[in-house]
Amino acid sequence: MLRNKNLWVLLIGELVAGLGLWLGIIGNLEFMQERVPSDFMKSLILAAGLLAGVAISPFAGRMVDQHPKKTIMLYSGAVRCLSVLVMLVAIHYNSVWWMIIFLVFVQLSAAFYFPAIQAAIPLVAKEKDLLQINGIFMNVSTISRILGTALAGILLVLISLSLLYTLSLIAYLLLFIMTCFLSIEEPLREKPTHCNPKRDTGFKEVFPLLKTLPIVTMTLILSLIPLFFIGGFNLIVINISEIQDSSAIKGLIYTAEGIAFMVGAFFVKQISRKQSPYTILFAFSTTIGLAQLLLYFAEVPLLSLIAFILFGFSVGCFFPTASTIFQTRVPKDFHGRLFSFRNMMDRLIFQVVLIMTGFLLDTVGLPYMTVIFGALSLTMTGLFYIKFKDIKNADVSTNEDIQTV
Repeated sequence: MLRNKNLWVLLIGELVAGLGLWLGIIGNLEFMQERVPSDFMKSLILAAGLLAGVAISPFAGRMVDQHPKKTIMLYSGAVRCLSVLVMLVAIHYNSVWWMIIFLVFVQLSAAFYFPAIQAAIPLVAKEKDLLQINGIFMNVSTISRILGTALAGILLVLISLSLLYTLSLIAYLLLFIMTCFLSIEEPLREKPTHCNPKRDTGFKEVFPLLKTLPIVTMTLILSLIPLFFIGGFNLIVINISEIQDSSAIKGLIYTAEGIAFMVGAFFVKQISRKQSPYTILFAFSTTIGLAQLLLYFAEVPLLSLIAFILFGFSVGCFFPTASTIFQTRVPKDFHGRLFSFRNMMDRLIFQVVLIMTGFLLDTVGLPYMTVIFGALSLTMTGLFYIKFKDIKNADVSTNEDIQTV
C-alpha cells in the first residue's frame, strides 16, 4: 500500500487542498467581518454558495460516473483556482458581490471534486485496504484543518488578506499539478445516447438501488447523527467558553477533539477485526448521543473535554467505516451519484442543524439543547437498530470484505 503512487498523490493532494481550503475560509470570515455587519446577512452570503453546490449535485454525480475521475478532478481544480482569482478581484474592488461569485465557484468545484476523489479511492486501492485508507484520508483532512486554521490565524497578523488568498491559490495550483500525475485505470463507459437514456437520470437510479441495499440506506441515515453535533460545533464551543468564562477552553476542546478523531481513525481497523461494520456504526452513533448528553454538564471543564474526546473518537471510527461500506457495497458505476447525493444531503442537514443550534441556544440554552440533540440521536439509533437488526447476520461477512488478511 505504501508503494502505491496514486494513493500518495491523492493523500498529499488532500493535505494541500485542505490547507488551501482553510486559508480561504479564514480569509472569508475576515473579509465579511470588515464589510458585513449583520450576522444574518453573513449567513445568507454563505448560503448562496451552498445552494449552488446543492443545485449542481445531481449533474455532478452523473458526470463523475460518466467520465474519468482524473478528468473531473482536473476541471474542478481549474475552477477552484479561477475562484481565488475572483476573490482577489473582490478584495481589490471591496465588493461583497464578487465574493458571492467566489463562493458559488468554490461550491461548484467542491460538488464535483469530493465525489470524484471518493469514487477514485476504490479504483487505486485494494478492497481489503479501504477501511485503513479511509481512516488515513480523514486523518490527513483533520491535520490540514488544524494546520490551515492555525497558519491562517498567524498569517492574518503578518500579511494582507490579498496575500493570504495568493497563498491559497498557490496551494490549489500545486494540487492541480499533482493531480496530473494520477494514473487511474477505469473501464470504458458507453456514452449516453437517446437510445440509452438511463445514464442521464441523475439520482433517479440511486433510489431504487438503495432499496436493494438496506445496509447502505441505514448507513446514509445514521451518518446524519454526527451532523447533530458537527453542524453547531463552533457555536457550542463558543457557548462553552462563555459558560466557563475561559478563552483557553476553546483551544483545548479543538485540540482534544482533533487528536481523538485521529486516534479513532487509526484504531478503527483493529476494531473492525473483531466487530462487524454494522456493530461499529450503531455502537459509535450511540456513543455520539451519550457525548451530547454529557454536555449537559458543560460548566465542568473536565466533563466537557471528555464529551468532545468521546465524540472525536466516535466519528473517527464511524466515518471511515461508513465510507468503506459505500465503496464496497455500491457498484462502482454508481459511486459518483451516490457520493454526490450524500454530499448534498450532508450540506442541507448541516445548515438545518446550524440554524436549529442557534435558535435553541437562544431559547433553551446549551444544557437543554444538548439533551434534546442527544435524545434525538439515541432515539434514531435505537429505532434503526430495531428496524435493521434482521440484516445483521446477512452483513456480518462485510467485516471480512473490508479488513486486511
